[in-house]
Amino acid sequence: MEVNELHGYDLSPSEARELQSGLSPRIKTEPSIDLDAVRFVAGADVSTEAGTNMAYATVVVLEFPGLSVAEERGFSAPLEFPYVPGLLSFRELPSVVGALREVESPVDVLVCDAHGTAHPRRLGLASHVGLFLDVPTIGCAKTKLVGEFEEPGEEKGSTSELVDRGDVVGKVVRTRSGVTPVYVSVGNGISLESSVELVLSCSPQYRLPETTRKAHEAANRLRRGEADTLF
Repeated sequence: MEVNELHGYDLSPSEARELQSGLSPRIKTEPSIDLDAVRFVAGADVSTEAGTNMAYATVVVLEFPGLSVAEERGFSAPLEFPYVPGLLSFRELPSVVGALREVESPVDVLVCDAHGTAHPRRLGLASHVGLFLDVPTIGCAKTKLVGEFEEPGEEKGSTSELVDRGDVVGKVVRTRSGVTPVYVSVGNGISLESSVELVLSCSPQYRLPETTRKAHEAANRLRRGEADTLF
């Protein structure tokens, strides 16, 4: 994939926050997309290990709508930015970008195991990396970072709005009946409604979409030194 890095990473936390605030107005929360036109959807995830200074990122491309694995790419890089809540993208982007650059499949949408606009400065990892790419990106996170919501219905497909300071920043989505919901938000270049629709289409059986599950499995294999299992 072609990646256009907009900035370097040698920043202080205060400089990183200022950059986030400057970049977030560039995020596009449209258009809606036709899922019938989607052929390949990718998932990105990062694995780290306590006591080490490395990030292990993988991007897994799935054929859509069948969700069979078409391609896996991995990349490891040192963690040079400190762990600061709200600034995770600056810590993980170098490894994610490295993996994305290796991808050869014509990806239509990228789903990140992270937040997009559901972020204090509306620029989580899914939105941040979305500004580097020419394809739509979606954030699908396991836990809430900001906002308030009413619990969605118990049935799969039930949703409720995630609201922060008066803005709808995402949707709380039940991807499996009776199971804890996930937090879906726009990364860049796609509507919130299409983001929810695609995440549900990628979640035929489990709480997490297959994009996240497969990328997480691959990232753990890369961290364990099983790089020969990536292709």
